[in-house]
Amino acid sequence: MSTKPKTVLVVDDDGATRLRTSALLQRHYRVLSAASGEAAVAMLTQEEADLLLVDATLAGISGLELLRIVRENYALPEIIMMSADGRVETAVQAIKLGAYHFVAKDGDGEELLSVLRNASDHQDLNRQVLALSAQVAESDREFIVGPSRAMQDVVDIVQRIAKLSATVLVLGESGTGKELLARLIHRESERPAGPFIPVNLAAIPRELVESTLFGHEKGAFTGAVRQQLGKFELAGGGTLFLDEIGDLRLELQGKLLRAVQENEIERVGGARPIRTDFRLIAASNVDLEKAVKEGRFREDLYYRLNVIPVRMPPLRERIEDIPELVSCFVSRYATRFRRNVRGVAPPAMRLLQSQWWPGNIRELENLIERLVALTDKEWLTDEDLPFEYQVPVPAPERAEREGDGKLLARACETFERNFILKALERSGWNVTGTARYLGIPLSTMKHKMDRLAIRPLAKRLRGN
Repeated sequence: MSTKPKTVLVVDDDGATRLRTSALLQRHYRVLSAASGEAAVAMLTQEEADLLLVDATLAGISGLELLRIVRENYALPEIIMMSADGRVETAVQAIKLGAYHFVAKDGDGEELLSVLRNASDHQDLNRQVLALSAQVAESDREFIVGPSRAMQDVVDIVQRIAKLSATVLVLGESGTGKELLARLIHRESERPAGPFIPVNLAAIPRELVESTLFGHEKGAFTGAVRQQLGKFELAGGGTLFLDEIGDLRLELQGKLLRAVQENEIERVGGARPIRTDFRLIAASNVDLEKAVKEGRFREDLYYRLNVIPVRMPPLRERIEDIPELVSCFVSRYATRFRRNVRGVAPPAMRLLQSQWWPGNIRELENLIERLVALTDKEWLTDEDLPFEYQVPVPAPERAEREGDGKLLARACETFERNFILKALERSGWNVTGTARYLGIPLSTMKHKMDRLAIRPLAKRLRGN
């Protein structure tokens, strides 16, 4: 969290008490003062107050009425009521309306400071709860490195930049793990105890993006019934991760640029700047340089974000990592679904490593989750793979060189292989019985098994 001093607004129509209280607090807080409830309401539209110390017996707008107004309009201020008469019914009503505490005006100064410290801690806790509720990733997600050179290069970059406060731009296709990389940078940074706030800009309705990022004041638009903090404020003392930054509409890019450059934001409907303390990591799956040339992305914002670029390689460029990724996903979902799955047999692994993986790691994880959920076996074999994964898929440029005929031939061969495998399973792997069931000679059956590399199940599991 930020280390700047909290702001206390003292509201009291007794000038002597107001001055005495302000003098006591100035050693520990930034202090504002107001001589009436009306003045306090006006001041709150211009200044951000963390704690309010309010006289319960104010003339005009009473202390209790001011308490109600603040609770209805502002998200986080904690309010301590004070009174000279100390009536129990007033204290009870104040607590019911949401006051943090009730103190006597002529009480001990150290007691008042203690109450304010506790109220400040309570406010920090509430802010942390809001920040945690904004973190949507599952707790069992982890960044898996693997032995590939491509991922080793990524980790080397992270080790060099994690402790810096510089903005990072993560580039890569959808599903490559850009958010997991951002979380790794946050964990290795100098502010790992702070919140990590992820925002997928592509998933937010267009009309809500500005309010989501920067927050809003009560009445800023229809439905804004009270003040709301934005993601920039919730990320205070931590990291803000803006995914799919290329989808941010042009009219908001200038406001984002100011927030990044000045560490300062303005809520929707607000009239005053608010200082922020965050480390920004942005990510995109589109070519931002091309977007700049086409006028869809501000050039100055692009250069401000592109301080430290990190490219996440697609899965097809890190095939060596697939066994480790698969092992992790099998373990994760075997535990979740209470399955006794030990792993993937070598022939199936070879098929997985032969795919193009347009959906990258996300596609691989979803496939393993489905296979583990549906199996009752210890080992996943190639026959467990869906049909679309049974044929090795070449890179698009290689497929063009080979022509459609070879791809179609491989698909037909895969269908024939799967059909014979199902027939063998039906007969309990009795080759003679399967040949009779299929209506072909035994010699033809054995020839097809050799041509299609169909081996007894025990050998398949060993990878022979």
